[in-house]
Amino acid sequence: MKSKVLAGLGAVVVTAAALTGCSSGGEAAAASCSNEIKQPDATQVSVWAWYPAFEDVVDLFNETHDEVQVCWTNAGQGNDEYTKFSTAVESGSGAPDVIMLESEVLSSFSIRDALVDLSEYGADEVKGDYTEGAWKDVSSGDAVYAIPVDGGPMGMLYRKDILDKYGITPPTTWAEFADAARKLKDAGAPGVLADFPPNGRAYTQALFAQSGSVPFTYDSANPTDIGIDVNDQGSKDVLSYWQDLTDKGLVAVDEAFTADYNTMLVDGTYAIYVAAAWGPGYLQGLEGTDENAQWRAAPVPQWDTGNPVQINWGGSTFAVTSQAKDKEASATVAKEIFGTEDAWKIGIEKAALFPLWKPILESDYFANLEYPFFGGQQINKEVFLPAAAGYSGSTFSPFQNYAYDQLQQEVTAVVVDKKKDAGQALDDLQATLEKYAKDQGFTLE
Repeated sequence: MKSKVLAGLGAVVVTAAALTGCSSGGEAAAASCSNEIKQPDATQVSVWAWYPAFEDVVDLFNETHDEVQVCWTNAGQGNDEYTKFSTAVESGSGAPDVIMLESEVLSSFSIRDALVDLSEYGADEVKGDYTEGAWKDVSSGDAVYAIPVDGGPMGMLYRKDILDKYGITPPTTWAEFADAARKLKDAGAPGVLADFPPNGRAYTQALFAQSGSVPFTYDSANPTDIGIDVNDQGSKDVLSYWQDLTDKGLVAVDEAFTADYNTMLVDGTYAIYVAAAWGPGYLQGLEGTDENAQWRAAPVPQWDTGNPVQINWGGSTFAVTSQAKDKEASATVAKEIFGTEDAWKIGIEKAALFPLWKPILESDYFANLEYPFFGGQQINKEVFLPAAAGYSGSTFSPFQNYAYDQLQQEVTAVVVDKKKDAGQALDDLQATLEKYAKDQGFTLE
């Protein structure tokens, strides 16, 4: 049964990722290092990663490890890299020893036997260095398929100058958020309160999770069994909420991460950006920021302030591939490359990463960092650290890219095309994913 599942998923992962326009295989990408090898006689471990300022982290690792050296290549970001990795998995060669993967795609590769279970290589030795939610995101049953690196606990970034101009208090609940959107429009503001991107994918699912959505149950110990529940009432309520706001023109429906979207994030078109902890770094890297902008950060709005639910958008890991030549050395790299304060200070100060490694996550250094872009606000202490502490983790499907593609289609049908209501769209999504799972050889729980 598993062979049927593997055959179907292999084609789907490659096809879904290939939509990004990347088609080269993994062999060439792993052929050379982008960094200097400090100890030529040591065991070399090839690594694919796209982190900003990663070369500095690699150099630090190589300077402090005599027996293992990292040979780093940037093989593309996200789906660009996943396409190359999928090609290498299918061909049986060309994969790196260690690969950077977002936590949401780990199951898509572990079911294809492409990743090493790190519980056999000392993962428990570092488990205590990570939060419960971060560790759940890289685990399936007793197996551990990666080491967490950075995460995306969510908060709300807002233009204080815009909200002040229209007498709007930063919303703490989604009801207040809707009231603020109406007040801004009624005042004739040139922009809107926020954007609800139809291609939000993981962002949309995070909003659903805040209302109790658990879309998948999956355990790699039983790889052909899956539970699917994407049309729960909580998800329907959340999508209905956004459908109402978009139907009334109170929020925009611009696709995220386009050039136009990036411009509107910083020119005042959107007064609020509901963002992950990597959002501040993303904002600061954009051109065309309004010189008079006053950015601040606040906790993400809640449905019930008496029972707050923290959510996460994104998060990256290091996994050891099944093609790794020396799995022990590769596991050392995965566990230790971001396992020091010095490495994390590079990641935080040069790459704006949000650490999941508790020695730095819980440090006074990180909590007390002041961000000039946010008027000197200590955004970690006030917003993102509490969000990270409250995040309990997620379970992703072994066909997560496909599930997100279908979610995007249904959300578009609701908020852009106006062809469906929220309930019908999510019922259709449930039916689509159930049929797909059965066609691929899964048994529905």
